[in-house]
Amino acid sequence: MSWFVLIIAGLFETAFAYCLGRMRGLTGTEYYGWGAAFLVCLLLSMFLLSRATQVIPIGTAYPVWTGIGAVGTVLLGIVCFHEPASALRLFFIVLLIASIVGLKVVSH
Repeated sequence: MSWFVLIIAGLFETAFAYCLGRMRGLTGTEYYGWGAAFLVCLLLSMFLLSRATQVIPIGTAYPVWTGIGAVGTVLLGIVCFHEPASALRLFFIVLLIASIVGLKVVSH
């Protein structure tokens, strides 16, 4: 169950990064709406991370959490913000995913 909570926490990290991307260039109500969504996602991500670290060692949980957020943010950047999807960039995303899975495999 803790691993599931950690994965959800990583997805909320991706969500708060997405909100930051959407805030760029906005003003007024739209800016504050995305800012509020950012804060909600940030708080949920941190809360769920703290719950997951009750069982999963912090040395494993934190890199997995940041890795999920990093991979998710890069993929959202490519899909939603039209950032480049070069072969090297995709290779390093796969390498990052392999590292996350490796941490899960070697954790007790």
